[in-house]
Amino acid sequence: MAVRMELSRILICEMHDLQIIELTEVGGERKFPILIGLAEAEAIKRRFQGLTVKRPLTHDLLANTIEAFGAMLESVTINDLSDHTFFAQLNIRMPDGEMLQIDSRPSDAIALGVATDVPIFVEEFVLNEAQSEL
Repeated sequence: MAVRMELSRILICEMHDLQIIELTEVGGERKFPILIGLAEAEAIKRRFQGLTVKRPLTHDLLANTIEAFGAMLESVTINDLSDHTFFAQLNIRMPDGEMLQIDSRPSDAIALGVATDVPIFVEEFVLNEAQSEL
């Protein structure tokens, strides 16, 4: 079963290659960090704050492509954790009602989802495993 989470923190340190985003359980107390790259952290921050750029960046391009096909990003799910690496999927509703599940890095999925405020889910076993690694 998947647990609803929300982005609670973005920690950016421009002096290092790895940045941190933190997800917190909606209506609960569980939380965990995910290490991501600087470009992805900046993209999440920019999209979260609603900042626009003159030309679309990668996450904007994907969002525009999904919209151009008449589809809609419904949710993001972090669905696996293996060798300290998280895996995610984009849950995209097509115009005919079909649900597509597209593999993604969590940082890209969250960057894509935060601008449109789509729900973020984490599979229970992933959340438990992430908690045990803290």
